[in-house]
Amino acid sequence: MIQVKVVKQDGHYKKFMIDGHAEYADGGEDIVCAAVSALVINALNSIEEFTEDAFTCDCQDGQIQNWEFTSDVSPESELLMDSLMLGLQNISASYGEEYLKIL
Repeated sequence: MIQVKVVKQDGHYKKFMIDGHAEYADGGEDIVCAAVSALVINALNSIEEFTEDAFTCDCQDGQIQNWEFTSDVSPESELLMDSLMLGLQNISASYGEEYLKIL
């Protein structure tokens, strides 16, 4: 199961942590893992490309595990994070919390 935890401070996104594997299907065929990865990587790339917001990212073995804003969060980043969360919630609702759980 993939577990996602989002930390907000004063109503604004502060930190995002992700861990685990969906195990929906065999490696290379796991559409849940692929969808989650695409959403998370796109959100990070979009924040980096389209905003001035600073963040740190902890990646291990090619996986994003922890990222944290290190500056004030712009309205653009808030929207991108809302979009990420909407996508993740839809995946969880469609495939079940046994594959993707949002804490």
